[in-house]
Amino acid sequence: MRVRVQKWGNRLVLRIPKLLAAHADMEEGTVVNVSVSGGRLVAAPVPRRGALLKDLLDEVTKANLHGRVDTGAQAGREAW
Repeated sequence: MRVRVQKWGNRLVLRIPKLLAAHADMEEGTVVNVSVSGGRLVAAPVPRRGALLKDLLDEVTKANLHGRVDTGAQAGREAW
C-alpha cells in the first residue's frame, strides 16, 4: 500500500491507513518506537506497561490458588 509523506508544520508525517494500523495493533494515542533498519523506516508499538493488579487477580481461580505457605518459626520481633 502506498502512502505519501506530508508536511505538517515543520515536521514530516506519515498517515497510517486504518487497515494497517489495525493489523499492527495500533490506535490513536499508541506510542511507537521509530527506527531505521536496513534503510527502512520501522515504527513498532511500544509494549504497554506491565499488567495491572486487577488483571492479574482476575486470573486467580480456586483451581490455581495455592494454600498457606509455612515460612518457618518467628525469627525476630514479628507480631503475628
